[in-house]
Amino acid sequence: MHKNKRVSIIFPVYNEGKNIRRAIDGFFAHPAVDEVVAVDNNSRDASAEEIKKTKAKYVEETVQGYGSALRRGLREATGDILITCEPEGTFTAKDLDKLLIYGEDFDTVFGTRTHKSFIMPGADMSTFRRVGDIAVGKFLGILFPGTTFSDVGCTYKLIHRPAYEKIKDRLTVDSTYFQPEYMIRSVQHGLKIAEIPVHYLPRVGHSLGSGASLTGTLWKTIVVGVKMILFIIKERIS
Repeated sequence: MHKNKRVSIIFPVYNEGKNIRRAIDGFFAHPAVDEVVAVDNNSRDASAEEIKKTKAKYVEETVQGYGSALRRGLREATGDILITCEPEGTFTAKDLDKLLIYGEDFDTVFGTRTHKSFIMPGADMSTFRRVGDIAVGKFLGILFPGTTFSDVGCTYKLIHRPAYEKIKDRLTVDSTYFQPEYMIRSVQHGLKIAEIPVHYLPRVGHSLGSGASLTGTLWKTIVVGVKMILFIIKERIS
């Protein structure tokens, strides 16, 4: 618990058998964590078996998609503070302390992976991708003024339950664009938002959101970036 509030971690899981137990155990080792919700999104490896060997809450979500898995996990979580994260080794439980401290003053706290000093050797963050993430974040902030953003793809986020209840019915995206939608809805509903740097480490296995399957090449990085920009524009004019 943190300040008498229960803390839930939500993991979207897709073929994470290599690291899922280590991720679950690592976050449960943090004294503030009360619950880990692992959402198995049609994994074809041993992810389900590995999750069930831990004390995490296992949830099966058959609608494929990063956003689908995260939305289901948020619905299933029982905590007062809800934290979404990736289980493939790119994020560390020690950054929970920062999110929780900032969360004492803000409704939601967004992690950013684009600060150079927080990008660890071997992490999947090329200069081109980093600049692209910053540019799209700035673009979102211009179209939806409220705070300054530097990363639209970071899964590591905290939201308090009352704030989540305000936006949950407007979270509809099943795909990669869940993160910009999450950020846009937070701005639209007047949530008090902070963005803070988090460590970004080398990946173990796959990822539903910002993994190699989506941004493993320069071309894929460009395509994802353009699609996110178009999504943000569509949301602005709709």
